[in-house]
Amino acid sequence: MTADPAMASPSEPKSVGLDAAVLPLGERSLRLILGYVLAVGDEAETNYLEIKSSLDLSSKAGVAKVAKFLLGAANRRPQQAERHFRGHAVLVIGAQKDAAPGVPRGVEAHALEDRLRPYVGPQFPAFEFGRIGVDDASEVLFIIAQPPQEGQPIFPCYKTFQGDDRRDSLEDGAVYVRGTSNTRPARAGEVLALVERARGGGKPPIDLEVAILGTVCRVGRVDEVMDRLYEFEEERFSVTPEPVRNTSLLTITPPSIFGDPEPASASERAARVDSWRTERDTHMARGRAHFLGVALAGTGIRVVSRDRFVAKPHLIVTFHDCEALEFREADDADFEKVVEPIVRRQSRYVLGLDPSDYRITPRDYPIAWAHEGDDVKVTLTPESFRPDVPWTSDLDDYVLLSRDPGANSVTVTWVLTEDRNDEVTRGEFEAPVADLVDAADLFKAAFFSGS
Repeated sequence: MTADPAMASPSEPKSVGLDAAVLPLGERSLRLILGYVLAVGDEAETNYLEIKSSLDLSSKAGVAKVAKFLLGAANRRPQQAERHFRGHAVLVIGAQKDAAPGVPRGVEAHALEDRLRPYVGPQFPAFEFGRIGVDDASEVLFIIAQPPQEGQPIFPCYKTFQGDDRRDSLEDGAVYVRGTSNTRPARAGEVLALVERARGGGKPPIDLEVAILGTVCRVGRVDEVMDRLYEFEEERFSVTPEPVRNTSLLTITPPSIFGDPEPASASERAARVDSWRTERDTHMARGRAHFLGVALAGTGIRVVSRDRFVAKPHLIVTFHDCEALEFREADDADFEKVVEPIVRRQSRYVLGLDPSDYRITPRDYPIAWAHEGDDVKVTLTPESFRPDVPWTSDLDDYVLLSRDPGANSVTVTWVLTEDRNDEVTRGEFEAPVADLVDAADLFKAAFFSGS
């Protein structure tokens, strides 16, 4: 197993400095913080950095300690907090001076959030979650509190916890703040300062840049090519000689498992064609979506918030006069999913299920798209937009197609709302479209390029 460069042995030289201006997000920054903890241990603790050499996050005591840190970090003054880590505060779990034993792997952010909620309340700001592996069984965890904002309320504790050490206890209704190197109950002056924070003149206006990643596609003669492909399937079937009747047990096996039995007589063949024609429109719509999803490049969205943190954004981007289709990898190209055969060949998949037909996404996946009339609405719900840090969606969610093959651009509008902010921010721009491609050329490239 390759040694982790952050886990230097005690005899190796280490840097004892830490750039407090660094943004504590991303593996490189977390490794710098970990290296500093390994070098100086508990001396690293400040009002923006706390160290726990070990912590059982499956226990009430462990969760309560994390809750106390987050409550203290949330009840900071923005002007003071922004001097270090760009306003963030970091709890390192599983490290100490000269050693990083880590904690057992498997802690998930959403599970920890659920266990913290009784202590911090329903409106508490989200936190970031980072990890650096130690070995196959252990990892160092990083709980990263968001920068406090002017206009935020005081965040009290919602639940009492009595720990073995009274310093770890929590009291329902208490207000906790970060001291020089610990979290403690707020003093009167600190509570008044937090009241002033809550009275702050509101958040500065949101300045958002929204742009397209990839492109909006244009394809000509799609319906014409699909019609011709289905005509060819019917012509091919009509000239296929009648097969010898198969008397094996497979002729009575459900076609969803072993494919359709070949019709033996002329009347059976005619009936099969009639049945196939009845479902032609449905098959063509499904086949068209598979064809274009395989053949076209995916589209994404890039968002930058200028000079401002946006908490729990809800951004709806509307592509006017466009169509969206599920993106599919080139290896998923399947001719029989474009042109439904009159007689389907034996399936490779039990009960006819093809894994490539089913897209599995996490429950908190931040991207969703849907049609609304002739438009496509893409909804983005990430945890946050960080100041001047681009947020981008992947290019394997959907493809975008202009409904007008002759258009040179499409209109894109967007609407943003932010958690605990009544302001609505809107924008509009014109997105260029790709060069027009012919559906026949596109089909040959996607399905016969290796022939």
